[in-house]
Amino acid sequence: MRCSSIVALFFISGAVGQTTHAQSSSAVSQVPRTSSQSPAVSDKAEVDPTQDAPHNFQVNETRDVTASAETQPQSASQWLAELQNIITNANFQVSFVQTIAGKETVPYLWRHGIMEDGSELEQLNLQNGPGRELIRINDVVSVFEPDVQPYSLRSKHINGPIPSALLYHPEQLAEAYEFVAVGRARVAGRSAQQIRIVSRDNTRFGYQLWLDESSGMLLKLNMLDLQGALLEQIQVTAFAISPTPAEYFSRINAASLPAPMALSTAPARAHKWDVTYLPAGMREIKQDTRRLALTGQVVEYKLFSDGLVDVSVYVQPADDALGETLALRNEVSTFLTLTDGKAQVTVVGEIPLQTANAIATSLRPVNN
Repeated sequence: MRCSSIVALFFISGAVGQTTHAQSSSAVSQVPRTSSQSPAVSDKAEVDPTQDAPHNFQVNETRDVTASAETQPQSASQWLAELQNIITNANFQVSFVQTIAGKETVPYLWRHGIMEDGSELEQLNLQNGPGRELIRINDVVSVFEPDVQPYSLRSKHINGPIPSALLYHPEQLAEAYEFVAVGRARVAGRSAQQIRIVSRDNTRFGYQLWLDESSGMLLKLNMLDLQGALLEQIQVTAFAISPTPAEYFSRINAASLPAPMALSTAPARAHKWDVTYLPAGMREIKQDTRRLALTGQVVEYKLFSDGLVDVSVYVQPADDALGETLALRNEVSTFLTLTDGKAQVTVVGEIPLQTANAIATSLRPVNN
């Protein structure tokens, strides 16, 4: 059982959480189509040029790979700038798989395009099962998934398996992580540059990143535990970079997408407890008071992030505690609950157990 199954205890009635990968529901026209297609997309047949081969890379070379070393990016930051540039400005289609230790491999299709009018469009589609789909037009992300009413949120990026901060704002990770250029390697038959991502205070898992040497595109991303064992992997199986956007984007009917949701601007209720320890570079993203859907109990909730990892902290009075101490580690996630004389704190996130314990035991009452 994964920690996410236990975290279901903390699903809050009426609360809007992080953007979920999503899939569309039924068709617009009478032409049959796969369930993963958004109802805002017309049904014109489309051929995926990347699906016929396990490693099919179609690239308009963005630099001469035989050029002298002076013309090549040298540092990790320079290579990350190459990744940021292609993700932001190129027309591309990427097929990749996500593999978590002990879980089924999950395939995704990811597209990005810059239209003639300057609009930026992006799509992320889960390829297995009934499918899930996210479509972004500029700063609005529309979410489609089975048995859920489609909705839209305002966001400049799609929140997918690859951390957005790594793709778009790697400089924001510098306080928490060190980026080390390892050198050349080969991934799926292509020359690549390998970069290690190391937690500066050794309180989080490490990462290995491989970027395509000719284009800067992401080829592989590994998450490793403190002993170096593989926890999760993103592996690109095919990608195409083209001068024009994918034909798919021209078939999106923006007018049929749901309007962005209006998020509550009500002031948060004051918290009685505070977390006094966080790993380097981790900051509070949001806080509110939530009601547990299962029990109706009110808990204080805080979300912390360093850009690569999110950590949720729930606090409730010890008199309302659900059980005693509980520590679970499943796949990449840690779930830790501690209870003392006054409060019960639960920490959930993709962090080592000792880091979750340090966060939980740093809980202190707020002095008003």
